[in-house]
Amino acid sequence: MKNGAFADFKIFAGNSNPELAEEIASIMGKPLGRSTVSKFSDGEVSVNLWETVRGIDTYIVQSTCNPVNDNLMELLIMIDAMKRASAGRINAVIPYYGYARQDRKAKARDPITAKLVADLISSAGADRVVTMDLHAAQIQGYFNIPVDHLLGMPILVKYFKEMRLDDLVVVSPDHGSVGRARNMAHPLDAPIAIIDKRRPKANVSEIMNVIGDIEGKNAILVDDIIDTAGTITNAANALKDLGAKDVFACSTHAVLSGPAIERIQDSAIKEMILLNTIPLPEEKKLDKIKVLSVAPLFAEAMIRIFTNDSISRLFD
Repeated sequence: MKNGAFADFKIFAGNSNPELAEEIASIMGKPLGRSTVSKFSDGEVSVNLWETVRGIDTYIVQSTCNPVNDNLMELLIMIDAMKRASAGRINAVIPYYGYARQDRKAKARDPITAKLVADLISSAGADRVVTMDLHAAQIQGYFNIPVDHLLGMPILVKYFKEMRLDDLVVVSPDHGSVGRARNMAHPLDAPIAIIDKRRPKANVSEIMNVIGDIEGKNAILVDDIIDTAGTITNAANALKDLGAKDVFACSTHAVLSGPAIERIQDSAIKEMILLNTIPLPEEKKLDKIKVLSVAPLFAEAMIRIFTNDSISRLFD
C-alpha cells in the first residue's frame, strides 16, 4: 500500500506553526485533521487523533523550532500515534529542521545531532520527510527514508526581482553561505562578495575582511538561519562602513533568539526578508522585517507527493 496510490490524504498539525499548517491545508482544499496536542500536568506530551487515518496518506506539519524539544517530541508522538492507527503513509512535513547545525564532528567528542534526530524520526515511523533549506544538504543522507528538500531561494529571488534594485551585489556573510550567495546571484544577474569572519565561540562572530566590490552598490546578505543575528548585523554594518549603498538581508529560517531583534533594529539593514518556516511572534515584528509565505510551495509539493508527480519540476 505504501508504494501505491492512496484514495485520500489528511493534514495534521502540531503546536509549532499552526498558522502555516492552516494556510497549507487551505491551499490544498482540506480542513486540518482533528487532533489535540496537549500536555499532562508533569509536562509529558499528550496526543489524541479524533478521526480515522487508516490507509490514508497523512501529513504532519511541524517545525522543530523553539521550544525545540517540546516540538520535536510532539512530532515523534504524532508519528507514533498515526503508525499505531494504521495510517497508509506518514509524511513528516518539517519546514524548519532543528538540531541541524551539529551535522559533523567539528572537534573531538562532538555529537552529530542532525543524524540523531533523523534516526528518531525514522524510528518513530515516518515514511517520508518534507523539509526546506537544511543547514547542510548532506543531512538528507542521514535518513533511510525519502527526503524531499525544498528550496526557499526562488521565493526570495522573486521578491528582489520585483524590487528592481540597481547595482546589486549578493553577499555571503561567511564562507559557509557562498553557495547560497551564488544561487541567488545567478538569477539576479549580480556579482557576489564574501565576508571573511572568524567565530571565537558559539553565537559570536568577528568580521575580518570583505572579498569583492561592494562600494556604492545595493547589497543583499543571504543566509539560511538567523539566530542571534550577530553574523548578519555585523556583516551589514561592515558593508555600510565600507561604502555599500543600501543593505538588505534575507533568510529562510528566522530563529531570532536572544538579542536578535535589538541587533536587527539597531543595524544598518534597511529591510530583512524572512520566510515563515518559523512563526514570528508579535513582539518580534519590526517595520524593517517582511515575512513571505512558504505555504504555496509546501502545498504544491505535498499535492505532488500524493499524486506521485515530480517534485524536482518545482525548481525547473
